[in-house]
Amino acid sequence: MRDAYHEELDSISDSLVEMARLVGSAIGRATTAMLDSDLKLAEAVIEADQKVDELQHDLEARAIALLARQQPVATDLRIVVTSLRMSADLERSGDLAQHVAKLARLRYPDRAVPSDLHATILEMGQLAQRLMAKAAEVIVTKDVDLALQLEQDDDEMDLLHRTLFQHLMDDRWKHGIETAVDVTLLGRYYERFADHAVSVAKRVVYLVTGEHADELQTDAQPEIQAVSGAESA
Repeated sequence: MRDAYHEELDSISDSLVEMARLVGSAIGRATTAMLDSDLKLAEAVIEADQKVDELQHDLEARAIALLARQQPVATDLRIVVTSLRMSADLERSGDLAQHVAKLARLRYPDRAVPSDLHATILEMGQLAQRLMAKAAEVIVTKDVDLALQLEQDDDEMDLLHRTLFQHLMDDRWKHGIETAVDVTLLGRYYERFADHAVSVAKRVVYLVTGEHADELQTDAQPEIQAVSGAESA
């Protein structure tokens, strides 16, 4: 009986990994559809989001059933509750990838991204995909150190996001209001996608340690300062 119970817990984790890999692939393909004005690929990304939604609904049903039948406590309860929250982050990430694809479809056969911002958007798409791949790895390995690194990795996305706004605010902007709105939305989609990847990683930290990631980082600061002081002496 307990073996079946733990198999159910493992299957919930497996579903989270599958969701993370699907949405990571989706943001990469949506970026390609956007930059190449590829209508067929954009439609494929939009349709594929249904699979992510189905996985989340199935995961929620299994998690609720597990709570009702097994009444888990301690670490097992954290696994179930945290998994529900992670699934919501991942479902929202899939929606954001779908938003990128829908914008590509809306502007077809034109391109929403002007050529001078092509490289920045490409970099944001690739970074979003890498962050989600790392989040998937964190779910599998339960590596707390790797999970905490994601927030630092997200700083790069924030920098790229600011770069977009610098272009938009530049007096030399010549692409019009519609394109400015498109680029603003795209920047927000990628920035939020990265935030969800970080959120997933933080939830794994809580799952493993019972502490929130921000609390762990705060606790580590005095140790870091002590080591630095000793090295200086």
